[in-house]
Amino acid sequence: MKKTTSGHLSFIIVLAAAFTLLWGAAAWAATSLTYSIFFPPTHAQTKAAEAWAKEIEKRSAGKVKISTFPGGTLTPADQCFDGVVKGISDIGMSAFAYTRGRFPQMEALDLPLGYPSGRVATRVANEFYLAMKPRALDGVKVLYLHAHGPGLLHTKKPVKTLEDLKGMKIRSTGFSAKVVTALGAVPVAMPQGETYEALSKGIADGTIGPIEVLKGWKQGEVIKSTTDCHDVGYTTVFFVVMNLKKWNALPADVRKAFEDASREWIDVHGKAWDEADKEGLAFTKSLGNQVISLSAQESARWKKAVRPTIEEYIQDAEKKGVPGRKSVKEAETLITKYKKQYR
Repeated sequence: MKKTTSGHLSFIIVLAAAFTLLWGAAAWAATSLTYSIFFPPTHAQTKAAEAWAKEIEKRSAGKVKISTFPGGTLTPADQCFDGVVKGISDIGMSAFAYTRGRFPQMEALDLPLGYPSGRVATRVANEFYLAMKPRALDGVKVLYLHAHGPGLLHTKKPVKTLEDLKGMKIRSTGFSAKVVTALGAVPVAMPQGETYEALSKGIADGTIGPIEVLKGWKQGEVIKSTTDCHDVGYTTVFFVVMNLKKWNALPADVRKAFEDASREWIDVHGKAWDEADKEGLAFTKSLGNQVISLSAQESARWKKAVRPTIEEYIQDAEKKGVPGRKSVKEAETLITKYKKQYR
């Protein structure tokens, strides 16, 4: 009897151990996450995102495994946010501007408010979100935001005045399309991934965006001139968001690892944008392209020309029940704050 009992006990212990291993394997599989990134694999922002993913794995002691899918291979840029909501991907990075009208309060950040750098724009975007808590983002877990340096004009022909720009077809997205219109050009809406071909085939005469696109997206090869119009420099805000159900299912210590790393990666991305701008400038100059600085008088003309777009945003936002004027004031206040801090 003793031997039989002992044998049964051993069997039960082995069975329990096997069950524990199988349960552990299932739990491990449940913490494997997918991350959809619209930037191409070699882009600095993709590299920063991949480093963040590795950091999460490290800080969670291996409890989370994040597989990245750059280049829009899992979800296209304009479907990335909905892809996270629907669970096509667990985490996603793309631009709010690719779904224009979906995030009316966040659009205030994309206005031509004179952003001086990516680091300032990134800090402004994150603090703005925390202060304003836009309802359009309630359906996801916002991990962090980042934003590029001042959007400048890159063209196939030199642009020194508003008159030079009149009638030119300029690739733009989101609210920057209205900026292009205010400056007298014709906006051509398309994501960055299609811009190189559009410029090379003459579908567009130029593009508006941070100078990093000249290297990061190789657009320096198909333009000849950049107009430094930083006084009307807009930005584009990018989100890093997570499916809310997946977020809520994570253990508290893993959520803490995500939040701690995400706070640190705000500046990682901001610095990466500024470094990419420096590289973009060097790249375009190496190709013999010129950079034109506007005179103070001409710059004032450009600022005056785009001001109605800011007022138009305020009026449209207020009609939708979004505090447009308050949002613009908050953004302007934060730009001033971080300009002084990162001078």
